[in-house]
Amino acid sequence: MPPTARARPAHPDFDVLLFDLGGVLVELGDFPILPAWTSLTEAQLRDRWLHADAVRAFESGRIDEATFATAVVAEFDLQVTPELFLDTFRQWPRGLYPGAVSFLQKLGEAHPIACLSNTNRLHWPQFEAEPGFLDCFANRFVSFELGLMKPDLDIFQHVSQALEVDTQRILFLDDNQLNVDSARQAGLTADLAYTLEGVKRTLRNRGLW
Repeated sequence: MPPTARARPAHPDFDVLLFDLGGVLVELGDFPILPAWTSLTEAQLRDRWLHADAVRAFESGRIDEATFATAVVAEFDLQVTPELFLDTFRQWPRGLYPGAVSFLQKLGEAHPIACLSNTNRLHWPQFEAEPGFLDCFANRFVSFELGLMKPDLDIFQHVSQALEVDTQRILFLDDNQLNVDSARQAGLTADLAYTLEGVKRTLRNRGLW
């Protein structure tokens, strides 16, 4: 359902506020590839993560979790079993930042809000189990359902078309600069934001909170 179907006060700049989940509204734990498993630094791992074939296949819904774990161990040359990696990966999201649901409910009284997340069949049920959380979003865009993922331009184009609004009138908040840059390239307005407090600060700077 496009946001125009929900009666809300108009904002002079934006029709939709679009949120990433992990690191923005959902607290993440340590990176799921532990230092003892690899010679790569965390910065190197994070840089490779979004482009790794195994990650892209899993978070686009093309392979199952066992295939994903085996492929990650091979692709990153990890000194660990696929089962142990998968157990660590499963625990990456720690839960919502305190106050996230009440914040979204309040924000949603004035602005249509949606989410855009690279996620998968392991993590999504954890978000579904958070009382009231997903109900806060008028539209939900998740990579494993769409077969698309950030930072590819086509996922942002898909979102804009589905929302039926001009790309520039979508404000997108993400904790990864690569995704922010890609969103801007696709025509969205995008800001880097970490944690719920960072989100609030960013929205205050734009007169939205």
